[in-house]
Amino acid sequence: MRKFADLHLKPSLEDFERVKNMINKSAELGFQMVGFSFPSKTSVDEANQVRKVCHDNGVELATRVDIAPRSRRELLSSLRRLRRRFEIVNVFCTSKVVARQAAKDRRVDLLSFPVAEYPKSFFDRAEAKLASTALASLEIDMQPLILLRGFARIRLLSVLRREVAIAKSLKVPIVLSSGATDMRFLRKPQGFASLGMLFGLDLPLALEALSETPLGIVVRNRQKLSPAYVASGVRVVRRRDCCLTG
Repeated sequence: MRKFADLHLKPSLEDFERVKNMINKSAELGFQMVGFSFPSKTSVDEANQVRKVCHDNGVELATRVDIAPRSRRELLSSLRRLRRRFEIVNVFCTSKVVARQAAKDRRVDLLSFPVAEYPKSFFDRAEAKLASTALASLEIDMQPLILLRGFARIRLLSVLRREVAIAKSLKVPIVLSSGATDMRFLRKPQGFASLGMLFGLDLPLALEALSETPLGIVVRNRQKLSPAYVASGVRVVRRRDCCLTG
């Protein structure tokens, strides 16, 4: 049976009732994993509070941080500081310099772009070529598409079609997330997949963008965050009964 993940829930953690309601609703809609956007200074206890609510609702939590660096130096500093604290790192790209550095840095999981500045900061072939040789996926949030109306929605769909076409042509993975700030913007996985078809994703790829691709990111990073991880393909194996004979 296919498992679904929404890697981008972003309610205010100060409104814990909303947090609980969104986790409960996500479970009802058919998601087995949710990614919560935590402030960079979130404590372990605060994260564990959200984790407990997820556990009580039969949903797995993936911890996530969103960074919006203004320069290459700020991006690199944030990655050094935060990469080992969170299971998902998203870079909100507000400039070409940041976008291209983020696309080629293997510590970055997701690339996202500001809706308000479309098409100024669109995901172009330069970033896609860099991301295709690294590990970054293009994340598309559904909340703006649901929220916008009229010409603004038409413009967004046009840009998303272009970005998806570029990502597909260069084999950059795509992740569909809700980007939801409250329950109004949550939908079933199949509903989000149907919306994805409006901007160039066929149904199998849209479903993959809600399941195998986001789940694969979390699995990969949990392995890297394990104490046994040394490097790609190298892990520490401990056996109490191991001995050398010669």
